[in-house]
Amino acid sequence: MIPVTKTFLPPQSEYVKIIQQIWKSNQLANGGELLFDLQKKIKQTLGSVNLFLTANGTIPIQIALKNMAKNGEVITTPFSYVATTSSIVWENCTPVFVDIHPEYLTINENKIEAAITERTTAILATHVFGNPCHVDEIERIAKKYKLKIIYDAAHCFGVNYKGKSVFNYGDISTCSFHATKIFHTGEGGALFCENESLYHKLFYSHNFGHKGELEFYGLGINGKMSELQAAMGLTVLPYMASLIENRKKQVKLYDEYLIFENLRKIKIRENTEWNYSYYPVIFKKKKQLLKVQKALNDKQIFPRRYFYPSLNTLDYVTFSEMEIAQNISENILCLPLYAELRKADIALISKIINNNLSF
Repeated sequence: MIPVTKTFLPPQSEYVKIIQQIWKSNQLANGGELLFDLQKKIKQTLGSVNLFLTANGTIPIQIALKNMAKNGEVITTPFSYVATTSSIVWENCTPVFVDIHPEYLTINENKIEAAITERTTAILATHVFGNPCHVDEIERIAKKYKLKIIYDAAHCFGVNYKGKSVFNYGDISTCSFHATKIFHTGEGGALFCENESLYHKLFYSHNFGHKGELEFYGLGINGKMSELQAAMGLTVLPYMASLIENRKKQVKLYDEYLIFENLRKIKIRENTEWNYSYYPVIFKKKKQLLKVQKALNDKQIFPRRYFYPSLNTLDYVTFSEMEIAQNISENILCLPLYAELRKADIALISKIINNNLSF
């Protein structure tokens, strides 16, 4: 079987060696040595701003919205994983959808201003498949209207834009370290924030609001990462450069083997050092996609329809027509991409796709 992705597991002996420190310290949570070591090493590796680690990748979005969106309207993308929209609704805010760019697949920055109202408090945009939004224009708009910027950068570990980590843009960036991601801690995430005072508030928000053992800065929840998760991250992190380089080679093979007469790829924004996190292909028609998907499934190959359905069609939001996002969502398929995927696998997948592209 060839799944759409497969978790990279480092040598078991390396993980066991690191978790021995937990048995020595007898500390499994609440900010142990491994967690702080991982935070430090991620910051050094990425050249990123202040960060703290979380139990998963959704909690930092919720914390950001709770502290910055203030129950207002949040301009967002309809083309992302469901957590982007569900977090807005969960935090008693109102998602206001703006359609996406047809090539980059990120929120269309040219349509944001028209969606701003007196109730707009923030912009929550997704760097889709690790492809950066037009961060310069979004920053200009946010400054003009005094809005906060939150980036869902779940797919972006290792992505640089204009020479620096994409996590360094916006008021807050969040990332997922789920097992399906290039860098993972099994389950986990992170929140990145440059502003010191805001970072302090966000940090205590993920630790019940604690100020030492007996006092509290303010309201908070439990969003902390455990030492066991941090240990996995410390074991995976040294492999990141080779994992990304290997994926780059796999992407080039897909580019070589696939016939793009009836297919197209995502356009990566200029000045981006990409992490090759996904390989999405966009079909001209849904019927074509379904035919290819069935042919692959018949050979025990399982691509994934990321991201379907378009989030503006969820039954807990107010529907508004998003022509491009709905079309892309209907016609996009992410092909298998992971460390153990062989050249022969990519050749087979490409052959099946090429042979089934007719309508």
